[in-house]
Amino acid sequence: MITVGLSGWGDHPELYPEGTPANRKLALYAKHFPVVEVDSSFYAVLGTDTYRRWLAETPPDFSFILKAYRGMTGHNRGKSPFGGPGEMFRAYLDSVAPVVEAGRLKAIMFQFPPWFDCNAGNVRRLRAIRKWMGSLPLALEFRNRSWYAEEVRDNTLSFMKEEGWIHIICDEPQVGQGSVPTVLEPTDPEFTIVRLHGRNEQGWLQGGAPNWREIRTLYRYNGEELLEWKDKLTELESKGTKEVCMIFNNNSGGDAAANALELMRLLGMKTIGLPPKQIDLFGEGE
Repeated sequence: MITVGLSGWGDHPELYPEGTPANRKLALYAKHFPVVEVDSSFYAVLGTDTYRRWLAETPPDFSFILKAYRGMTGHNRGKSPFGGPGEMFRAYLDSVAPVVEAGRLKAIMFQFPPWFDCNAGNVRRLRAIRKWMGSLPLALEFRNRSWYAEEVRDNTLSFMKEEGWIHIICDEPQVGQGSVPTVLEPTDPEFTIVRLHGRNEQGWLQGGAPNWREIRTLYRYNGEELLEWKDKLTELESKGTKEVCMIFNNNSGGDAAANALELMRLLGMKTIGLPPKQIDLFGEGE
């Protein structure tokens, strides 16, 4: 089975009639896609009421991929509002409990920063995280190429299988140590995630720029590239994973939704039409 979704539901204006309030967008998003990746759980440990509201706004067969809080992945560089890692992990687990209890959690996604390289200390950290998180489905995305170096790649994949990590396969610019290659190898028999970040090489390298969010994933996949991914998804299915979930994260220019719907049509999936764009009756004449 292949499922398709987007990163977040707020950055895709083409999905919604003009003037749609923010609190109505998730319900409308769920008419187009069966799954969403939640980014806001990375920036804060959200309250349980937030998750309960999202569950109420979506149908029972709609599911969530939740990003791990940034303190859990080291993005805070040691700064934390929590007393220690145990307290932080307990707070996060308590917060996501409604999604878990509803049976609508696809995975918790641990996306590590570019400085999280392949070394013994970080391997121990991954083992500790796996223990803190219990039996929940965990997905792993690296942002450092060292994990896929020729001499360690097989060990990295074997480690994920042994420790119960779902492999997040990425499509992203290949511009040095801070980007990872596309490795079409599932590590979990039930679930694999593919994330498409775009191929904007120049924007990818400007992570520290003031407007980096506007340019980092500024990219629209063309038809040929999507056809290539159609074949790759079929290849992944053949390698023994029951579900492959593709998440489009090329949000910077508002291209993710259109690309996702195009891929769904290429895969023979049913899609609903986008709302018509409002006609400007008082625009300037030609």
